[in-house]
Amino acid sequence: MRNYYVRLLEIHSPKDAASLMEQIGSDLHGVALMKNKMVHYNFRVGPLPAAAANIIKQEMLSVGGEAAVTRGVINCSADNSDAILSATRKQFRKFCRKLRAQPFSLALMADRIELALKAKEKLKGLPFKCRGLDVDLKERSLIMGILNITPDSFSDGNCFLTLDDALAQARKLITDGADIIDVGGESTRPGAEKITIAEEFNRVLPVIKALRQEFPELPISIDTYKAEVAAAAMAAGTDLINDISGFNFDPGMAQVAAETGAYCCLMHIQGTPEAMQKNPEYEDLFAEISAYFEKSIARALAAGVEREKIILDPGIGFGKALEHNLLILKYLAEFKGFGLPLLLGTSRKSFIKKLTGAEVDERLPASLATIAQGLTNGANIVRVHDVAATRQALTVIDAINHSQR
Repeated sequence: MRNYYVRLLEIHSPKDAASLMEQIGSDLHGVALMKNKMVHYNFRVGPLPAAAANIIKQEMLSVGGEAAVTRGVINCSADNSDAILSATRKQFRKFCRKLRAQPFSLALMADRIELALKAKEKLKGLPFKCRGLDVDLKERSLIMGILNITPDSFSDGNCFLTLDDALAQARKLITDGADIIDVGGESTRPGAEKITIAEEFNRVLPVIKALRQEFPELPISIDTYKAEVAAAAMAAGTDLINDISGFNFDPGMAQVAAETGAYCCLMHIQGTPEAMQKNPEYEDLFAEISAYFEKSIARALAAGVEREKIILDPGIGFGKALEHNLLILKYLAEFKGFGLPLLLGTSRKSFIKKLTGAEVDERLPASLATIAQGLTNGANIVRVHDVAATRQALTVIDAINHSQR
């Protein structure tokens, strides 16, 4: 009697599939034909008018894929529907060609699907060219070091209020391996009180000017949701605007980003810092965050921001209950379909205490665990307090994630 082994394969891309077939000596022509049939992709699209949903379903079935739509679409008793599509890469190619001949702006949907597939398959890089940093974020992850010039931040408030203390901490972050320094002058922890623009100026501008003079090639970020502060910070030498509201709190922020040529990080938040953690609820967590991103990206592009300068942050802890944070970490890759870099900020956050009971200064091991999960699932930049430990962990995680069969 013969013994056979049966091994479950993890195939993440056509390249993975080709490598496996080459290992068993498959014909090269066969490899080229089959590699795009071995990887399945799943999309949720919508909202679709009933007629468009019927077209989507018909066209997907015609190429051999699968499509699930709302019950009642077939007889138009349902007015609209989302659709869940499942197919191989080859089937999606055929499907997108068919969509481009259909009404209801389905050609635009085809473009978005193709963009998402290219992002998933790493067919296009994610260049980040800022000051002395010139990297492909699909090949190397970055560390954003946190520098809070605040008396009330949840982790390091009141630690770096003087210019000398702030600069000493910045030097430590850079020595430990930070690629970007994120300077913030107003706490956005749950329940934080707002401060005046004048006070925010007084806290951040001297630090930014001193950092720019001492480190001319260092990318510097300003953590603010106020257009006036962002404009002043950019004039003082920053390169990136990190807006917790995704350009939604201050209508002038997108214009500042466009006029100054800033990179911009658009974060999702439900509510405002004062009340965001008071029983946050979602009907569909990922659909709502994605819709928020769509709105923020559209606002940025309409103002003249280059798409290549946009970074997205799902906003861990900003209007999220514990289960929301965990789901975002587990399924972060769903946001890769935008084809934009993803920033993740989990460092020392309170959801870790809910899981482990650890106080703020004891949360490094758990923070590193969330970073490992996030980078494996698609994050490109991590915003952290503990740079040295993160640098060591990130080096190993990147090596694993970028290894090839």
